[in-house]
Formats: sequence, structure tokens, C-alpha cells
Amino acid sequence: MSLEHLSQQLLDNKGQPSTEKKLPPVELWSPEFCGDIDLQIKADGTWFYGGSSFKRMSLVKLFASVLKLEEANGKQKYFLVTPVEKVGIEVEDVPFVLTQWQQSADGLIECKTNLDDELVLNEQHKLLLTEDDQLYVTVRRNLLARVHRNVYYQWLETAQDEATETGNELALYSGEYRFVIGRY
Repeated sequence: MSLEHLSQQLLDNKGQPSTEKKLPPVELWSPEFCGDIDLQIKADGTWFYGGSSFKRMSLVKLFASVLKLEEANGKQKYFLVTPVEKVGIEVEDVPFVLTQWQQSADGLIECKTNLDDELVLNEQHKLLLTEDDQLYVTVRRNLLARVHRNVYYQWLETAQDEATETGNELALYSGEYRFVIGRY
């Protein structure tokens, strides 16, 4: 299985990527596993194939559109899938990095990832605080973005310090949704 073969399956008849806003329904695809390929997504969001970083962002976005996370035997593994093939890849942390944000006039926190995925923090796109104080956001399906350090520091400046029964929390509000970004 080569990356060229996989990319050709994902291109439409004109040789152009499908529309970026409409993602392929990978959750409906259950192709046979074809093995692992030497593709890595580093913790900083950089994609590598065969030890070299991708130069074409359009290709990265194309492959990210068919990224799937599955659990088997208690372990999570990432795959690139088409309707007929499924190949395993390596992801150091999570596949995306949340790099930009703004608060809209109606109080919603609008975010953007390193691959231009846009989302609003809400029930579908939850902000998750891990036990080791790392922040992640659900981008799509069960795929996460790590919150970039710059975004985290900006959120610290706007967070509300609130006392709770278990201690103090730093909270962000996106419309009616409350998200904890720190505890002390």
C-alpha cells in the first residue's frame, strides 16, 4: 500500500480533493486492514511520510479527512480509510492542534485547528482537561486536538476563577456551556 495509491482513491474524477467542508463518511466504512504505512503525525501536528515532512498542506488535509480512530483489545489505533482499504498510521499524541480562537459577540468560543477545521466549543466539541492538566478539544467523530500553549495562556487570561466544593476552578464559557481549564 502506497500513499500515492491511497491518495488516488480519495480524489474525485477531476483529480481534485473533494469539498473540504463535507467530510467522507469514514464511520460507515469497514474495509479490510492492509497493514501499517510509515506515516506519522508528530505532537506538534506535523505530518511525516518515510521520514520526510509533507510539503503540500492540501495532501495533509485530504488524508486528515479520512482519519479514523478505533479501539481494539483496549488500545486505540489511528487509520486512514477508504471504502476499500484501511492502513494504520502512528500518531504521537493526537492528530490536530487547536491554534486559534476568538469569542463571538454572542459569547461563543470559535476555534480553528492547524488544518483549518473550524468548531465552536459546545456539547459536540467539548473541551477536556486531563488529570495531568493537558487540554484537548473534540474536533470531529472521536478525534481530538491538543490546545496549543499560546491558546491556553490566552484562555487563562479570560477564564473565570470559581470556587467549588472540591476547590477552585478556572472556567471558560462558550454560550451556555462551561468548560474547566484548570483546578487548584
